[in-house]
Amino acid sequence: MAIREIAGPLPRTHVETWRPRRYPHPATIARHTVLAFFALIILFPIFWVLMLSIKSLPDAYQNEIWPQQFDFSHYAYPLRHIETLPRNFLNSVVVTTGSVVATTICAVLAGYALVHLRTPGRALVLGVLVASMFFPTRVTAIIAIWEIQKNLGLLNVTWGLILPYVTLALALSVFIMKGMFETVPRELADAARIDGAGSIRMLTGIMLPIVRNGIVVVIIVNFVTAWGEYLLANTLTSDQDARTLPVVLAAASGGMGVWAWPRIAAVYVMAITPGLVAFAVAQRWYMKGLQEGALKA
Repeated sequence: MAIREIAGPLPRTHVETWRPRRYPHPATIARHTVLAFFALIILFPIFWVLMLSIKSLPDAYQNEIWPQQFDFSHYAYPLRHIETLPRNFLNSVVVTTGSVVATTICAVLAGYALVHLRTPGRALVLGVLVASMFFPTRVTAIIAIWEIQKNLGLLNVTWGLILPYVTLALALSVFIMKGMFETVPRELADAARIDGAGSIRMLTGIMLPIVRNGIVVVIIVNFVTAWGEYLLANTLTSDQDARTLPVVLAAASGGMGVWAWPRIAAVYVMAITPGLVAFAVAQRWYMKGLQEGALKA
């Protein structure tokens, strides 16, 4: 009988290897410190407004961030004193949803056509889009937009805001989708054509799954822009029932009676919460879209 069978299996020896502890590079520490600093600058006003909205009225006029006494009744106060607030919130939802859907569809189709189709006047279209991004069109064209809306009978019509919102957001959205479609290899499109796929089939079955993160970028950018838009909504609407939430919010803090700061802060929190929730849900795909070339020139 073999000696190993008599003695049994040999014990395993554990050799511990000493490795020096690796410390972060000073440049990495400095970079993360700067990023954390700017993140705090961005987040502190949001935290301050949130704390202000749950302070009691005496605490609101004290020079302290953390409230001594919590008061959540400020969120019910706007609902009692602004009868149209639910309607205004719904107006913002309708206008934002319509603007995002229409802009996204147009941007996807335009970006696909500019990259993967033979588009007559492609250079001219790109030139016009680039030129429009160098001017504050929302301000310089406000009179022309008002005249167009008047001629179309869309003044003081809530859903009529969708048309100028889409028009003003289209240039950036098209460039985002153009950059995404440029990341798709042309060999893939050529192979699909050889297999007999038409333009619609190639777009819906092949391209859209590849550029879906760029579509999320377009949705988030346009959602934030449309949800917080004030100038056009205030200019093109006059009735309280037809206005969106940002316009009513500004009126509440400026001319709708004496409002204490916690109550105004509560309305602000109610206004920004949908945007924060939407970005928190989609931020993973949003960052992937940026990394994949959504802002490629």
